[in-house]
Amino acid sequence: MDILLWFIIITSFILSFIGLVYPIIPSVIMIWIGIVIYHFGINPDSLSWFSWTLFGLLTIFLFVADYLVNLHFVDRVGGSTWGKRAAMVGLIVGSFVIPPFGVILVPFCLVLITEFIYAKSWQSSFKIAFATFIAFLSGTFAKAVIQFIMITAFVLDAIF
Repeated sequence: MDILLWFIIITSFILSFIGLVYPIIPSVIMIWIGIVIYHFGINPDSLSWFSWTLFGLLTIFLFVADYLVNLHFVDRVGGSTWGKRAAMVGLIVGSFVIPPFGVILVPFCLVLITEFIYAKSWQSSFKIAFATFIAFLSGTFAKAVIQFIMITAFVLDAIF
């Protein structure tokens, strides 16, 4: 039974990283699924209060960082509210269109078109669309680092 549970835990951790480029998979929730399965299925006494606190704080930080990184890059280059909305819609639609490349191409194209309609300048529209692309890459990198820290803290606490 433990082997099956460990298989599910490891699979959920792997899926959390796949979720970085395929946003339909909720990355941080996959990590929490692995942690909860371990806690309730394998060893309820192994994880320390420090780990639980760290997991909670990093989860909050992950959501805030992802939002703030996107907001920072798009606002810095003068993106409109409609451009931000187009990026969010593009991210969702792009998950289904040529995954995983759709999450990069579709938001970029939608923001480019939306900002062109809004701003009437290809140069500024391209600049804003490119900032959306950089925001996606920066946010994805930050999430990957945070997820790696969470999984490492889990492994260290669960094994030692």
